[in-house]
Amino acid sequence: MLVLKRVVSVGGIIVPQCTSLSVSCFSACHCLNSPKRHSPYSSVDSGLYSSLVKSVMSVRVSSQTPETLQAEDEHIYGPVVKGQTASPGPKMREPKTLHPFLNCEETPDLEEPELGQPVRIALNRGQGRSSVPSVTRILQQTLSPDQIFYLERWKKRMIAELGEEGFKQYSQNLFRQGKLFHSAVEEVLTSGTTRNRSLSETPEYPPDVQGYMESISHILEDVGAVRAIESTVQHDTLNYLGVADCVARYRGVLCVIDWKTSEKPKPFLRNTYDNPIQVAAYAGALNSDANYKYQVENGLIVVAYKDGSPAHAHKLSSELMLEYWKTWLVRLEEFTEQRSSHASSALSEKR
Repeated sequence: MLVLKRVVSVGGIIVPQCTSLSVSCFSACHCLNSPKRHSPYSSVDSGLYSSLVKSVMSVRVSSQTPETLQAEDEHIYGPVVKGQTASPGPKMREPKTLHPFLNCEETPDLEEPELGQPVRIALNRGQGRSSVPSVTRILQQTLSPDQIFYLERWKKRMIAELGEEGFKQYSQNLFRQGKLFHSAVEEVLTSGTTRNRSLSETPEYPPDVQGYMESISHILEDVGAVRAIESTVQHDTLNYLGVADCVARYRGVLCVIDWKTSEKPKPFLRNTYDNPIQVAAYAGALNSDANYKYQVENGLIVVAYKDGSPAHAHKLSSELMLEYWKTWLVRLEEFTEQRSSHASSALSEKR
C-alpha cells in the first residue's frame, strides 16, 4: 500500500489529504504509461495508400443487369465456352446397294409343314462352294480396330495366365463344348421331347454340356415347329453362305435361332457383339435360297451358361433384323473390297 499526499484548497485554506492506492492500481497506471508495442503496419506508407482507399470507397456502384455482368465477366475472363451436347456418335455407314432382305417372289408359308424331320442341308465345299466365303469368315476379317484391340488384349491376358499351350488347350475345349452343346440341342429338338415333358423327367447329357442344357431348359419349352437344324443357307446373288443353327417358332414366331455359350452373363443384346449381324445374314441367305420355301423375318439369340443359370434370350424383331441386315451388307462390301485389293496387289507382284 502506498500513501500519496496532495493539497486541496477549501475556502482559501490549504488542507493536505492522503490518498491510498493499491499496488494493483499502480501497476495498471504504470502499464498505461509504458511505451507502445511496435505494429507491423507502422512501416506502411499510409499516405501512399490512403488515396487509393478513398477512391475505392468513394466510387458509387451502379446497379448492374445480368447483361452487364456477363459483359464484365467476358472482359475479365474471356467469352464463355459452352459445353457441347453429347454427340450421337459417328453416323453409320450405309450400304452402297441395298439388297432386299426378303424374297419378294417367294410368298411366306404361313402354314406349318407336315410332321417329319427338320431339314438339314450339310455344307459340301466340293459342289462349287470352295470359293464362297462364310458368314463367320467375313465377320472375322472385317472387325473394327476397337474390336481387334480388345480381342488381342484378351488373348494376351489369357496367354499370360495359361501359357501358349494352355491357351491352345482352352480354345480347343471351348470348340469341343460348343459342338457337344449343339448336338445335344439338336437331339432334343428332333426327338420332339421339348413339350409335355414331366417335371421329374431329367434327361441325361454329357457332363460338359449338362449345365448349358439346364440353362436353356426354359427356352426349349417355348420352341416348336422346327423346320431346319444345322442347315446350310446360301445367297447366290451376294455370294456368301453359312450354317444356321435352327429355324423354328419361338412363342409362335418363326425365327432363325442362334445358340451361344458364354462364361460371362450377357443380359443385353449389345453384349452379343456381332451375333445379331450373323443372324440377319443367315436369314437373308435363307430367304433367297431356293431350298427353303418360306421366309423368315425374325431372329433369336440364346446365350447359355455352363453353371446352369437361366439363359438369356434376345429377340430380334423384323425391324431390328432389317437394321442388322444393312450392317451386314456394309461388312460384306468391306470384305469384297479387301479381296479386290489383295487380288490387285498379288497381280502387280507377279508382273
